[in-house]
Amino acid sequence: MTLTDNVVKNIIRKLLKSEDYRVEITALINAEFLQFAIDFFKQVVEAKLQNKNIATDWYKKVFLDHNLTSNEIAVNSGLNMKTIYNMYNSSTKEIVIDAAEEHYDALYKNIEKLIESTPDLELMLTIKFKGVSVDLNISESLIVINTLAVKRSALRGGAWSTAGKQVEKFLMTTLCKLYSIDEKNYESKFVRDHSKSVDREVDFYLKNDSKKYRCEVKLMGQGNPESADAIFARHSDIFVADRLSDQNKKQADELNVSWVEMRAENGYRRFKTILEILDIPHRDFTGNLDDRIDEIFMDLFAARSNSPP
Repeated sequence: MTLTDNVVKNIIRKLLKSEDYRVEITALINAEFLQFAIDFFKQVVEAKLQNKNIATDWYKKVFLDHNLTSNEIAVNSGLNMKTIYNMYNSSTKEIVIDAAEEHYDALYKNIEKLIESTPDLELMLTIKFKGVSVDLNISESLIVINTLAVKRSALRGGAWSTAGKQVEKFLMTTLCKLYSIDEKNYESKFVRDHSKSVDREVDFYLKNDSKKYRCEVKLMGQGNPESADAIFARHSDIFVADRLSDQNKKQADELNVSWVEMRAENGYRRFKTILEILDIPHRDFTGNLDDRIDEIFMDLFAARSNSPP
């Protein structure tokens, strides 16, 4: 899933204004899921009109088609790539295809056993499209329901992961521009430090004349302490988060990690305090926040659209 520039902008704007950004992600998930559901139902109707059984050969032929991407095949079978890798210690396309087909066959057998063991169970889905109505039997209905559930779950997981990856560096760059930090004093491209035995990728760097500071961004909620623990384990110097618990803050202070909690009232202003402590050249921001964000976005996303693919 790829977040549009408008969604990225809206998320950053909400973070800077101490507002909940999650509505942007859920709206994106809803839009993509509803479009998938409509397209999926259209395919189901067309197949039924051709007297095909949805739950057997048709589904495998269309939704486990070897020409689809590995991720699509995995999701359509009710799995995800991480699960397949953990099961087989590999996620090559050949492994994905074998795992997906095996899992789908097992799912269909389980549905058949369920139907046999509960003869009183009745379920039928009716789909109408362009005045044409088709009925799905119980096994077909359960396959359709399972597909929609799996797709919704996959979209949800992908959206939250993508949000973090696509928003974090833009958020840090916006903060730097908000405080007029020269481009020579920050860096958003990971460069491996060969002097370290283990050098993990970080999101962003702030620099002064003598030192480079590792910045980590996590758009986590207050009830997700594991994300904060991972940041501290990487020996980051600066930690920017949506929300931080009192324990997170105390732990950061004990480890000498500077932190910014965006959800706090005017939370972004703590970034200036960090710049002063780390001796990062900057200028204070005193203007209208909305107007300045618009100006930054105009430069930031114009440069993004003009960059080579």
